Amino acid sequence: MKLEEFSYHLPPSFIAQAPLPHRDRSRMLVLEAATGQVRHRIFRDIPEYLREGDVLVVNDSRVIPARLVGRKESGAVIEILLLSKIPATGEGELWEAMLKPAKRVRVGTVIQLPGAGRAEVKERRSEKIWRLRFFSPEPFAAYLNRHGRPPLPPYIKRTPEDDRSAGDRDRYQTIYARAPGSVAAPTAGFHFSAAVLESIRKRGIGIAAVTLHVGYGTFLPITATDIEDHRMEAEYFEIGAEAAAAINGAARVVAVGTTATRALETVADEGGTVHPTAGWTSLYIYPGYRFKRVRALLTNFHLPRSSLYLLTCAFGGKQAVAAAYAEAIGRDYRFYSYGDCMLII
Repeated sequence: MKLEEFSYHLPPSFIAQAPLPHRDRSRMLVLEAATGQVRHRIFRDIPEYLREGDVLVVNDSRVIPARLVGRKESGAVIEILLLSKIPATGEGELWEAMLKPAKRVRVGTVIQLPGAGRAEVKERRSEKIWRLRFFSPEPFAAYLNRHGRPPLPPYIKRTPEDDRSAGDRDRYQTIYARAPGSVAAPTAGFHFSAAVLESIRKRGIGIAAVTLHVGYGTFLPITATDIEDHRMEAEYFEIGAEAAAAINGAARVVAVGTTATRALETVADEGGTVHPTAGWTSLYIYPGYRFKRVRALLTNFHLPRSSLYLLTCAFGGKQAVAAAYAEAIGRDYRFYSYGDCMLII
């Protein structure tokens, strides 16, 4: 299939630039994949679509404040986006990162960071990826929590001085986030409030947590003309024995987000049994994929031509999802990370 088949037009005004005041007040488009029928609800109504015996599977990865802003010795401002920590000996911590702007960066460049921190450029790994060694006056995790900023996606056009940026540390994070490691959020989980989770539990619906640390590749567009030629960047995941047992005992598995879906489908065998596993996945799901374990999917609205949109089309059906997106645009839904969501059954 050609990538151009998975494009749609979205006016920029539909891209949510900030979250709603209340997490569970987002709109929720409910799509019945078999019939294409669409209903328009509010997210806090989601317990009505769940039933006793279901297990809701969430991704409990926590977003780290992976964006740092510093200055080169020339005084030029440079932005660092941390991608992954590299095991290394010696002083400081070694990380792979993206730099902006990177045009005049060279191996050996020193970047002065706030709070008496600094970074030294050690190696260029690819056109976009560099390795830097970081030095800080306190443990680097604590330093990041103090001076790092949430790694908002590039389509959110805000500055740190914008009044709406003050809440990003809390809102660019799910309320059940536990394991630090993501540099992009599993955004389908943004809509859950404590009240909604409690309502779900009271209905006899299980909640199981898996971990998949989301990499920045989730935002990168597919460049291959044929979708079959695309390759996903590997991401680390963990599914524990307790979660696997709950999932295997479920009458129906409802995945919260594409990341939870990919973790489950990575480890499920042909019979749909999920095995406790920790490792790396580069599973790429696009139309034609046969889902082995996931039977319902909660997800946000995704960028055209993205791997996330292709996974959604694979689950709900290409034509049904495209029609649902068109209806969402026609009804002024909010799109992308801080936007509304859809439940595909």
